[in-house]
Amino acid sequence: MPPTIHASAVLVGARAVLIQGPSASGKSRLALALLQAADRGALPFVRLIADDRAQVEAAHGRLLVRPAPALAGLIEVRGLGIRRLPHEPVAVVGLLVELGLAKTERLPDPAGRRGQVAGIELPRLAVAAGSDALSPVLAYLRTDEGVP
Repeated sequence: MPPTIHASAVLVGARAVLIQGPSASGKSRLALALLQAADRGALPFVRLIADDRAQVEAAHGRLLVRPAPALAGLIEVRGLGIRRLPHEPVAVVGLLVELGLAKTERLPDPAGRRGQVAGIELPRLAVAAGSDALSPVLAYLRTDEGVP
């Protein structure tokens, strides 16, 4: 069985957004916000893959993400508790979002826009602690470098 990491993931179009960060950094909140953005028509298709714990596996030069079996289809909604949603069983990761960083660069150099998970290099978006994560993620997804 592939290892699990502390992360959430959503499928946006054809690729997954893998969301990492410390406890209470907003991983579930960002996943839910991306799902709601699709409901409003701001993104074409978004589906939950994993919340809180995700299995990751390098395969043929790509990073695959799956939900931890015990948590498949579950997401924490602050103030409501654990909720069940439709989910995807597996997806290829196209973007790594790292939340809760002490400091981020206003205009990161190209090396700062790359991250690595399980030995696979990925486009990376760093978000400082306390900052809005949805706006920069939507901006990334809507540009020509984006996931969909």
